[in-house]
Amino acid sequence: MRIDVITIFPDVCDAYFSESIIKRARDRELIEIQLTNLRDFTHDKHRSVDDRPYGGGAGMVMKPEPLFEAVEALRTEQSHVIMMSPQGNRFTQQKAQQLRNSQHLILICGHYEGFDERIRERLVDEEISIGDYVLTSGMLPAMVITDAVVRLLPGVLGCADSAIEESFSEGLLEYPHYTRPEVYRGMEVPPVLLSGNHGQITKWRQNQSELRTRERRPDLWQQINDTNDEDKV
Repeated sequence: MRIDVITIFPDVCDAYFSESIIKRARDRELIEIQLTNLRDFTHDKHRSVDDRPYGGGAGMVMKPEPLFEAVEALRTEQSHVIMMSPQGNRFTQQKAQQLRNSQHLILICGHYEGFDERIRERLVDEEISIGDYVLTSGMLPAMVITDAVVRLLPGVLGCADSAIEESFSEGLLEYPHYTRPEVYRGMEVPPVLLSGNHGQITKWRQNQSELRTRERRPDLWQQINDTNDEDKV
């Protein structure tokens, strides 16, 4: 799989992609990540990627010319072009699982007030938002999406079951974890985890996941119940 990130601050993304799990995945050639500086596709002496909006208003708008040229230089028949946008569909674990099957992702990071609408209409395949809030640029969303997708690729995580048992992978929040020491400041590890009874441990973890989801994310719990009701019909 290959991921291309188009941004005016490639060094910021490179710092994150050069550490931890993503770095190891790149070193082992499990993922190819390339960073493209959008200013390399400008043709004026100021290397301008933005301009004032027609009709007036606050802020600056990302120009179409550099982005069209950058995407066209990277795009292949297998490419899926994604714009980072607060107006996009909400990013979820299910979306990450869907995107991991792509051969090539191109992630467009905006800055300033927004994008020229012609970019949305003709250049991108999808818009994605990581939450209902506004950030300074699309770099953080691009890094979030890349991280979530890369860790799902075969061989990236040390344990293949890690990605399966994480929060949201099965619709539920993840169960609590404990490690040594067995007792810390009067707080004890639940006895079932020390029992060696794997059936009871699995049952306890499932119950804890359900309890956490009901308490912390009633919206998710309702979705699960709605899905189960539909399956029964």
